[in-house]
Amino acid sequence: MAATYPQIVLFGDSLFQGAIEVTDGFSFTAALQSQVKRRFDVLNRGFSGYNTSNALKVLPEIFPPPAPGGPKLEYLFILFGANDACVPLPTNHQHVPLARYKANLRGIITHPNITAHKPKIFLITPPPLDQIRLTELDLAIGHKAVTRHTKVSATYSEAVREVAAEQGVVLVDLWKALMDRAIARTPGFDPANGPLLGDPEGGLRGHLERLLPDGLHLSAESYRIFYGLVEPLVGSEWAGTPDEAKVGYVLPDWREAPWLDEDAHLADPAHQI
Repeated sequence: MAATYPQIVLFGDSLFQGAIEVTDGFSFTAALQSQVKRRFDVLNRGFSGYNTSNALKVLPEIFPPPAPGGPKLEYLFILFGANDACVPLPTNHQHVPLARYKANLRGIITHPNITAHKPKIFLITPPPLDQIRLTELDLAIGHKAVTRHTKVSATYSEAVREVAAEQGVVLVDLWKALMDRAIARTPGFDPANGPLLGDPEGGLRGHLERLLPDGLHLSAESYRIFYGLVEPLVGSEWAGTPDEAKVGYVLPDWREAPWLDEDAHLADPAHQI
């Protein structure tokens, strides 16, 4: 039977689709694959434009039930909401009402094709939104109004926190991590004194300009912060073991392979060409 690698799946929208790209010398997906090399396959299943309703429709095509000889879903990272949080517009139909969004997240987490694998599940909050920058770009491409609002998007991130607590899965608070960085690197800004960064009411983008270049998608700096949240969540299987460099390999280290004695003659100079 062929060796199968357990899987880490990144299931989400364009924020995961873009995680595979190399930007300013960094790729989130590649960094994660390097961390778990020889132990897991990292599968990027990010779909630009998808909301949670779309995700539920395609889920059975992406996650088959366990099968003899098939791979096991070991870790599942879920990141949807940036599109669900769109405001309803004649030029945009991605909006999913907040209550339906929460129900859809529950539906993903509890789907039989997922639960059959018994994976470790991580629910990720959508990141902050720079509505100031997004307004410029949305109007430029023909929308009559901005497609997303800072305050509305923040409620969808809060919904993720609620669902994670309710379902007993691990929360990865990307919204907080990026907003904390933006605040820390925006001189003189005090969030206690008014609207959030990126909110037109406050009129200040601050360091969100670097974290969200188009107001929505992540820069390399943001993906590095994101990876910093994910890195300690993966690898407890081998971390701290006496020989953690090799523990968990699907196929053995060459020095410990069961066929090593069979091939010992290859090391004999008399057999070398």
